[in-house]
Amino acid sequence: MDILTRAQRSARMALIRSRGTRPELAVRRVVRSLGYGYRLHAAGMPGRPDLVFKARRKVIFVNGCFWHLHRGCRRCRPPKSRLDYWRPKLEGNAARDKRVRRRLAAMGWSCLVIWECQTEDRQALAGRVSAFLSG
Repeated sequence: MDILTRAQRSARMALIRSRGTRPELAVRRVVRSLGYGYRLHAAGMPGRPDLVFKARRKVIFVNGCFWHLHRGCRRCRPPKSRLDYWRPKLEGNAARDKRVRRRLAAMGWSCLVIWECQTEDRQALAGRVSAFLSG
């Protein structure tokens, strides 16, 4: 196995997208098909939610199972190497997510977290999104 330098690892990490991912696009298609309008990645909001429904004071976060530690999910397997690096990084992501959701709730916003694995079943996804936005 070839050992990467810090610069090479950073370059690889830079290729990982945070916007326009396949799960996010799937959620956006479902929301559009339900007839709801939204804003993307509102800059002034804590955590920059993926979809923002300002009039309803609701936001949707689309989280990757690995990156945000979806416990019990088959996609959330710990890396086999460099656990001293990855464990604090991933646990930090999950802790930040909780802080952001608490802060939004304190501001009067409702949050829905959709996990990457939940975007596979379009009908179930549509039901969750519809229930969240209509309630």
